[in-house]
Amino acid sequence: MFETHKPTSAASKLDHSSQSGEQAFQATKELTQEAFNDLAEGAQELQQEAGAQISSMAKQTMDSVRDQSRRIREQAARLSVSTTHYIRDEPIKSVLMAAASGAVLMALIRMMSRSRG
Repeated sequence: MFETHKPTSAASKLDHSSQSGEQAFQATKELTQEAFNDLAEGAQELQQEAGAQISSMAKQTMDSVRDQSRRIREQAARLSVSTTHYIRDEPIKSVLMAAASGAVLMALIRMMSRSRG
């Protein structure tokens, strides 16, 4: 009928608060560990995404370089054919143009060598 309450001693209160403190510390430690794990997973995901983006960009760059190189080779081939046709059609003009170009280059080389010496 009547409930009797035992008065709690200071030691049992201290023991109870000590256990609560340890539980709080443990819970905080676990939450901190979970936060670090989440952070590590997030960093790993970002690293993987960045790696995929870099790989994609590198592939696009290589494709672009390959295309540009192909275009330059094609343009050089067309220019070579065009030059060959011009020389065949206009041999005298071609020789005169080559001689004039050579003379201009020699004059430039002489001027540059005099300015250095």
